[in-house]
Amino acid sequence: MEKSVTLQGKWIRLEPMDFSHSDGLAAAAALDRDLYKWSPVLQGKDQAHKYIQTAIEWREAGKADPFVIVREHDGLVIGSTRLWNLEKWAWSPDSPRFGWKFPDTCEIGYSWLSSTAVRTAANTEAKLLLLTKAFEKWESFSVYLCADARNTRSREAIERIGAKFEGILRAHRLAVDGIPRNTARYSILAEEWPAVKMHLEQMLERR
Repeated sequence: MEKSVTLQGKWIRLEPMDFSHSDGLAAAAALDRDLYKWSPVLQGKDQAHKYIQTAIEWREAGKADPFVIVREHDGLVIGSTRLWNLEKWAWSPDSPRFGWKFPDTCEIGYSWLSSTAVRTAANTEAKLLLLTKAFEKWESFSVYLCADARNTRSREAIERIGAKFEGILRAHRLAVDGIPRNTARYSILAEEWPAVKMHLEQMLERR
């Protein structure tokens, strides 16, 4: 996979995750544990180190592109997100897509914010930066986003950015509370991206 680079926004930047972010991630996740009822978020510096190690291994294996969310005005780490489930399709040799080095589809996930960043521009701009990379650099055909079906707050946030609800995947993944999780799946298609991008930019302008 190509070398990951920082994605720069106005309010936040997405820095490729590495061990220098360990303390910042641990501090951000410790601010309000109640926020993470439905999301597996690290606890403490030991877990932060393991979290980063796994993310780096996934990146080196071409399975994910993990980032730390950094607030632009003070350089504070306020969360994490990544592009993952990177899929390359088996195109025939006569297809113009044959040999394309980027994912044909992917998922945005492992996304969480500290309590100081909730209801700010951070989530909207992070999604804008990730989707821009997926659709405009990688030229992916679709990007999907998933949430525990019980997680009303995350589902509403996904719907606000313009993703389309596809349905419920039953017993799809292990939930944070240790039971089979029903997953609400949403997606954005390449042909929908221009309208979604405009919508996200308008949301940021209103900030």
